[in-house]
Amino acid sequence: MRAAAIFGLGYSPNNLELFQTDKNLDWLIGMLAASDQADAIVLFGGDGTIHRHLNQLVKLGLPVLIVPAGSGNDFARALGLGRVCNSLAAWQRFCAGQDNVSAIDLGVVTPLADAGGVPAPHEPTHYFCTVAGIGLDAEVSHRANALPRWLRGHGGYALTALPTIFRFAPLPMRVVALDEAGRSAVRTDRPTVLAAFANTPTYGGGMKIAPQAQIDDGKLDVCVIGGIDPFKLFCMFPTVYFGRHLRISGVEYFQEARVRVETETPLDVYADGEFVCRTPVDITIRPRALKVLTP
Repeated sequence: MRAAAIFGLGYSPNNLELFQTDKNLDWLIGMLAASDQADAIVLFGGDGTIHRHLNQLVKLGLPVLIVPAGSGNDFARALGLGRVCNSLAAWQRFCAGQDNVSAIDLGVVTPLADAGGVPAPHEPTHYFCTVAGIGLDAEVSHRANALPRWLRGHGGYALTALPTIFRFAPLPMRVVALDEAGRSAVRTDRPTVLAAFANTPTYGGGMKIAPQAQIDDGKLDVCVIGGIDPFKLFCMFPTVYFGRHLRISGVEYFQEARVRVETETPLDVYADGEFVCRTPVDITIRPRALKVLTP
């Protein structure tokens, strides 16, 4: 059997030692060009590292083991791989021939040329594994990415969010649901502080923005926080870590397979904590897009 190892920032082949117990296993270092080069991929990194490799991972179609090794590991937690020991157990099961490969959903962001739904020319589509966000979420992600890596992994998102809350003004935003026949229905159209489109329950290092989200249900979980005043938003912030924000007036929560987001002026879209494009966008779910190893 052959396996490829991909390392995020701060990690190297030295971190592979735990996974090299099988002497009959050949290892390649780095992203593969073709699926016939290996039987599986082991990726050491957080959500941002995974995000940067998703397009090629989907194209290869090989089983992927995530080893949580980043400042944010929400995707790994959604797979039951919250600790390195969980990833090691999943890898040992796979090497022993046990069937612990699952196919899970990914989100897809498509930049649009205009609100009519025409894809923007020369703009790629972007896969995401956790959550895509617009509004306050995008602003916080932008600021958090400028923090030292250690601080980002130890509450950096929360530290950045709290002061940003009082400086961020609600922005006009329309979220339109689209069905398979192309019919549309406006789900929300009002000043909005934050809109999150989730494939996993958490993001930002454990914030449970979409507590009902599942990675294999073929749906996006959409959480929209309206133009509530900054003090109320500040008080609401801690409840997001427990998923209790859904009970608060001004918060909408619904599920759709595909939505279109339109804004008066182009707004940044961040996914998995990384900048991807600006609005308008289509955001959809691609069922069973990625093969992963689970414990």
